[in-house]
Amino acid sequence: MKKLINLLIFFVFITGFTSYAQTARVKGVLLDESNKPVENATIKAGDVTTNSNENGFFQIKIPANVKVTVEITHVSYKKTSVIVELKNNEDFELNVVLSQNAEGLGELVITSSGRKRVEGITTIEPQVIRKIPGANAGVENILKTLPGVYSNNELSTSYAVRGGNYDENLVYVNEIEVYRPFLIRSGQQEGLSFTNTEMVSNVDFSAGGFQAKYGDKLSSVLDITYRRPTKFQAALDASLLGGSATVDLVSKNQKWSNITGIRYRNNSLLVNSQETESNYTPTFADIQTQINFDASTKWEWSFLGNISQNKYHYQPLTRQTNFGTIDEPIALLVYYDGQEKDEYTTYFGAVKSTYQANEDSKYKFIGSIYHTQEQEYFDILAEYRLGEVDSNIGSDTFGDVVYSRGVGSQLTHARNNLDALIVNTEVKGFHNIKKKSSQVEWGFKYTREDIRDRLVEWEVIDSAGFSLPQPDIVLPNDQPYTPYYGPLAPYQNVRATNFVQINRFSGYGQWNYRGTIGSSQIWFNAGARVHDWKVQGDNLNGKNQIVFSPRAQFAIKPQWENDMLFRLSGGLYQQPPFYRELRDYNGAVNPNVKAQKSYHIVVSNDYSFKLSGRPFKLVSEAYYKILSDVNTYTIDNVRIRYRANNDATAYVYGADFRLNGEFVPGTESWFSFGYLKTEENQNNRGNIARPTDQRLKFGLLFQDYMPALPNMKLYLNLVYNTGLPGGSPSYADPYLYQTRLKDYRRADVGFSYVFKDATIQSSRNWLKRFREFALGFEIYNMFNNQNAITNTWVRDVYTKSQYAIPNYMTTRTFNIKLNFRL
Repeated sequence: MKKLINLLIFFVFITGFTSYAQTARVKGVLLDESNKPVENATIKAGDVTTNSNENGFFQIKIPANVKVTVEITHVSYKKTSVIVELKNNEDFELNVVLSQNAEGLGELVITSSGRKRVEGITTIEPQVIRKIPGANAGVENILKTLPGVYSNNELSTSYAVRGGNYDENLVYVNEIEVYRPFLIRSGQQEGLSFTNTEMVSNVDFSAGGFQAKYGDKLSSVLDITYRRPTKFQAALDASLLGGSATVDLVSKNQKWSNITGIRYRNNSLLVNSQETESNYTPTFADIQTQINFDASTKWEWSFLGNISQNKYHYQPLTRQTNFGTIDEPIALLVYYDGQEKDEYTTYFGAVKSTYQANEDSKYKFIGSIYHTQEQEYFDILAEYRLGEVDSNIGSDTFGDVVYSRGVGSQLTHARNNLDALIVNTEVKGFHNIKKKSSQVEWGFKYTREDIRDRLVEWEVIDSAGFSLPQPDIVLPNDQPYTPYYGPLAPYQNVRATNFVQINRFSGYGQWNYRGTIGSSQIWFNAGARVHDWKVQGDNLNGKNQIVFSPRAQFAIKPQWENDMLFRLSGGLYQQPPFYRELRDYNGAVNPNVKAQKSYHIVVSNDYSFKLSGRPFKLVSEAYYKILSDVNTYTIDNVRIRYRANNDATAYVYGADFRLNGEFVPGTESWFSFGYLKTEENQNNRGNIARPTDQRLKFGLLFQDYMPALPNMKLYLNLVYNTGLPGGSPSYADPYLYQTRLKDYRRADVGFSYVFKDATIQSSRNWLKRFREFALGFEIYNMFNNQNAITNTWVRDVYTKSQYAIPNYMTTRTFNIKLNFRL
């Protein structure tokens, strides 16, 4: 094995060095007439041929000191050629805008943007992601404005899609799957998303009905591509919430390139706006780097690395939550003692190699390692009073609790540790057949998951001096009249140590076809996935399980006067359990948990049109899902706890609409609306709402500028969601608690004064070195709405009932931002 590795290294370097002999290089970016990158264009120089990648980028080696004709061809565009004569080791940058070819099949089916349109993929521009304000700005912040995507937690990067939960979404960066932390239980612990927005060149998102190549999850796919630098540049962003710095580097011979980003975030500004007063000292930081090496015109290598560390130290002090009605106001007043110390350290590394065997065949080899070490330690004593509030405006005690309905205390303790190592190796193939009207794609992947988990949690509840045992301990307790001889058991107690290994083999194959039926253009995709896995560990020996998932998509564009596209997609989507899904409420691992199954059918229509001479598009989708072997769960903030018994069935149906376009000339905005209903049936007891049953959703992303002051930009991010099910008290039957939280309403607005960018130039000397320079002011939760994420259940000792106390999110907060690019 060692000899093979040495031979491979020797081959790579020999290939790189031999390319210097009397050669030069031509590189550049190919765009279409709407400034979208053109993928799979053929660039030919003599006997050497290459293709542009998904970003439109290409580079080709040519002989030096002779005249060479470089030809650029694509079935959808007119042929372009240029004659160059370069010196030895000289580089020539050739950026071309390709014109439409009237004889081709047209932009819809052939170009990158057209391909994504027929596949039902939403593409988000990186410039929009960087500009739109949000308490946790980034890719996920923008996703929450799209139809079918739901989130009630502005501090979290987690999101739910069309009735699924946070664990049902695939996330890829450069075709490499990335993971979320395991022990996160609240949004304020998360800190940073894996994705570094400043390094992004392309973001694709699919909310359902996606192709077989995208993996084994039930709900959605987020496919992110980092850019390949072509020249030196640097960027810096700073605000009251933290900052980031990014640098692009390119070697003189253009063979090596690197992009590195460093980020730091501090959520104190947001957490301190919540109802709980606290001492909060977080540190969220990471560094990411991507190194690219072009060994030859056929071989490309890249390395993606990430090191992140989240230190979350939290010491709550006091809290007062007012609820109830105007006639009967009630308040929960809490005094805290203790603290929480959580730490998450993650290491991630991936190597990717692409080999262009010929014009019609390409292979990719991917290997990645993900290692996370997480700890969650806390001891917090909460002493509470639940009582009536003085609502007399003229009273000296106005707003204070004047009569207690219940008093008590709660002591929570945790010593949770987790160490996870996940290793992936994968090979993919891409083949054009029949003059590129058809493509075949395939892939095989092996995954090894090694989890070491220690779970120690307990909770003691005391009411008026009497310890309350678990509700399922049936013993008489008539204190103080009769002594209590039962065990002094905690109200909740979970202790478990699990060493688990999971071996997975998966693969896919799919076929793409484009053509015509009469005068209509069609596109068809059919494929299937196979997944084999087995769970083992200390005192665990699960059975071997295999699932098969066929999927298909069909799109047709009639030759109508109106630009219409109709799309039908669906299939069987199966999600083999990850470690969290194997662990039940008591921390025990069930190695034989089945894969959850979901039959999807999605019908959609795209209507592109112009209004006042500006482009617009209306996307309408209706979907229906039938789920079996459902692994039911509860959600507490962002922590999901599974029952791990596949004891339910479920269904989801709904409709999504999105209108986007240039409401203001030169800027893209959109309005989205979604409706869904999802219910589950546990053990044939009847249908009840699932934890993600969020019926209505409105989203607005709007960009504007002042005509009299074009340097001043406005960005508005607005979301309205109807209330989620509010959960139930511990040990309670969810069929008896079907309450809902209040509606989620949030508006974030940002104002940015642009001193210089691609469209705004400045004659000031100090700005000449900058490509962009802007200073901004942001208002989060502009209308100061009280949004709840979960309920805290508190007992009233007089009526013996429990009250659902909403846990409110952040209030109105102000932020200042500075960003510039060299």
